[in-house]
Amino acid sequence: MTEIVLGVGASHSTLMNTHWDQTFHKDRAERFRDALAEARDRLAAARPDTVVLVGSNHFRGFWLDLIPSFTLGVGECVASGESGTPKGPQRVDVPLARHLAGSLVEDHGFDIAFSARLQIDHGQSHAIQYLLDGLDVELVPLVVNVFAPPLPTLERCERLGRAIRETVLSFPEDRRVAVIGSGGLSHRLPWPDWRAPHGDDEEFMVDAWLNGRENWQDYDARRREIIRAAEAALTPEFDEEFLSLVERGETRRLTGLTAGELEKRAGNGAQEIRTWLLMAAALGHVPGQRLAYEQLPEWLTGMAVAVLDPAHPASPASPEGQS
Repeated sequence: MTEIVLGVGASHSTLMNTHWDQTFHKDRAERFRDALAEARDRLAAARPDTVVLVGSNHFRGFWLDLIPSFTLGVGECVASGESGTPKGPQRVDVPLARHLAGSLVEDHGFDIAFSARLQIDHGQSHAIQYLLDGLDVELVPLVVNVFAPPLPTLERCERLGRAIRETVLSFPEDRRVAVIGSGGLSHRLPWPDWRAPHGDDEEFMVDAWLNGRENWQDYDARRREIIRAAEAALTPEFDEEFLSLVERGETRRLTGLTAGELEKRAGNGAQEIRTWLLMAAALGHVPGQRLAYEQLPEWLTGMAVAVLDPAHPASPASPEGQS
């Protein structure tokens, strides 16, 4: 019998690795780091065999020569290892991954892409580094396109999460499965719409995204300079609203937002909440527990951690004051 035993949503930022000594709000950063450790302990206590790891792509594993909306790793998986995140081969639960790929197509009508040699970046390896540290688990990696428009709709992501739930629970072998959504919350990256770059920096970024498949490291130094020069643009009001929905098990209420509306409200980086939404749907939208929310402009991001435990659902947060 296969069970889904825990869900975790967690923000990521490589600046946590590369610029800790330049982090001004150390108290906030340490609270976020402690929340990651608590979530890791909750995962350890849940004893998963396999983690469905839902993350975004930052143009180190996918390039503009081919950008599927959803890509499932069904064989080899290699982490790119940028900015101090884990590098090299990752263990994949191939039987469960291939069961998912087949059933999502045949039973649920999702023409999901798959890769037998998937390269992931910090959109997932940050979670491997902090949430899965020391845990003896295999992965089913799922990469969601959140940065190369047109993007999959929020409604489509939620439906995929529900389909993954049904497919995992139908797996004929015994598995204890956890689901992690890695990304968000509000932030704005100095990344262009690839279809209409303006100025040297934006044209450089699009060139890196299009031509970096064989030499992405050659672009990284200037990419980092462009990102570090960006002004932080956090939207704590949106983050609080989103986390309240997580706590109440109501993240599906956001599925009516378009990508443009979401970017206007919380920045282009907020498109990563698709990973949380998908995770929450895979957990049956059980009410979650917020472990941390910190505004960290040094990391350009509203940083949060939450846990969804189907065995011990959190008491739904009060909707008072929420829009």
